[in-house]
Amino acid sequence: MKKNEKKIEDCPIRRTFNVIGSKWRLLIIEIMRDEKKRYGELKRHIPDISEKVLNEELKILVKDGFLNKKSYPEVPPKVEYSLTDKGEKILPIIDSITVFAMEHMLYDDVSTPCINKEI
Repeated sequence: MKKNEKKIEDCPIRRTFNVIGSKWRLLIIEIMRDEKKRYGELKRHIPDISEKVLNEELKILVKDGFLNKKSYPEVPPKVEYSLTDKGEKILPIIDSITVFAMEHMLYDDVSTPCINKEI
């Protein structure tokens, strides 16, 4: 590699997708858009995700600074997740992705939301 060449891993787009590009992370952030959520609420919003994967994704999002995790010293344990400022900065990107998908992707029903806000 030449001295002035950059590695693909240094690309800001690539680095961002390494952090938020999993199957579930943007969806979890979208669910957290309006209010804090407990683990069970998140699980109900995404019934297709396994408990193991949801736990792993939440740990990564907390570690990377997109979510706050607040634990309460209660029995049974109570844990709430909420967006950090960094997490909130991704919301306009999620909005843009949603608009793009609705305008350019072929779906039977483009009005179907990704999550059920009624839960």
